[in-house]
Amino acid sequence: MKLTLRPIAAILLCAASLPAAVFTFDSNPFAGSTALTTPGRQVVGGEPFIVFNIATDIFAFDPAVFNIGNAIAFANDIAANLPTGGVNVIVLQSFDNDNDPGTPFNAGTAANLIAAQITSPGAGFFIYFNQGLDLARLVYSTDLNDNTSDLKIIARLTNLSGQPGRDAFPTFTASNFTTVPEPATFGLVSLALAGLAVRKRLRAPARR
Repeated sequence: MKLTLRPIAAILLCAASLPAAVFTFDSNPFAGSTALTTPGRQVVGGEPFIVFNIATDIFAFDPAVFNIGNAIAFANDIAANLPTGGVNVIVLQSFDNDNDPGTPFNAGTAANLIAAQITSPGAGFFIYFNQGLDLARLVYSTDLNDNTSDLKIIARLTNLSGQPGRDAFPTFTASNFTTVPEPATFGLVSLALAGLAVRKRLRAPARR
């Protein structure tokens, strides 16, 4: 999977005035893997290690590649409070394997808790806290409703570790996630900014 990191002015993202890091995912998550043709749930690792600043940074997903539609539908809660459908990005505030305390909480366990709540099929993403690694990870699921769906670990959030990492989960919001704009959208934004720059120059008083 290709991960692209681009600094971008937050004005283009309707965010704060500080620059944000945009982590863009726009290639086949299972490329080079036999997960989709292998019976049973497959969990594919090999994820990039990143530092994600919840206050400013953004994950951007290509909706065509991940089959999630053109809009982000976000939920952030414990498993029991998740909605039964209509979401494609979940931040899971459940951190323990209650059904089997001896087994560390992992991607499969998190996916099962989500699947137990979601009643309508659909691909999506979730962030969970891995007990064994003691940090947060971003995961893609081919179907959030299916407890046998294949999973791809998209990113390991190395700065969200330990108890401070767990404590940060409620601060994730929908503004941390977006879909990748079409090239035409970027072109229109660029043209608009260029036009504003030209108008500013034309209006500026001549220096003597």
